[in-house]
Amino acid sequence: MRSYTIAGKRYHPTPVHVGQKMRGVASWYGPNFHGKRTSNGEVYNMYAKTAAHKTWPMDTIVEVKNLKTGQKTTVRINDRGPFVAGRIIDCSFAAGKEIGLDKTGLAEVEIKVIGFSGKAASTSVPQQKVLTGNFGVQVGAFRRLEGAHVYRLRYASSHPKYKTMVKRSKIADGEIYRVWMMGFASEEEARDFIARNGLSGASVVRQ
Repeated sequence: MRSYTIAGKRYHPTPVHVGQKMRGVASWYGPNFHGKRTSNGEVYNMYAKTAAHKTWPMDTIVEVKNLKTGQKTTVRINDRGPFVAGRIIDCSFAAGKEIGLDKTGLAEVEIKVIGFSGKAASTSVPQQKVLTGNFGVQVGAFRRLEGAHVYRLRYASSHPKYKTMVKRSKIADGEIYRVWMMGFASEEEARDFIARNGLSGASVVRQ
């Protein structure tokens, strides 16, 4: 995640985890930005439920709760902002309307991470049995433990039948944290998973 500078101030996007919360002021943005590019390159659609946050990762799924009314909405982070002191999230028109921002303009809110990559993490116990094969797929490798945990949570929520873990390894100049998904019955099955999901940088591992 790249740092960026707005009006002379440096912002550093940081990993988050499911359940992480923040409180502050929410605003909304609409017609003046409709059809323009967001920070992640998408075309902004004021009628889609998206939002801007200064540092939470793109594609993080966030629940926004109006603390005065109890109204809630769910948004996907696809932009950066709001760059106004005290404000923590800038909702699209559609999302803002669901929590009353179209009438008040601003509101005290609590925001909570509920998922990643456009998918909310399930809060129920998965119905399928976790697989126990001894082949796996390494989906990422990180110098920082925080980055590895973000990936682990992302793949654990989207593929709950596999066991997702972080493996710490010693290397010549320090440590590296590898994210493994275990439970594949064979190398062929693991390679098929890599191909189906377009994981060009992934590799097959075995315990």
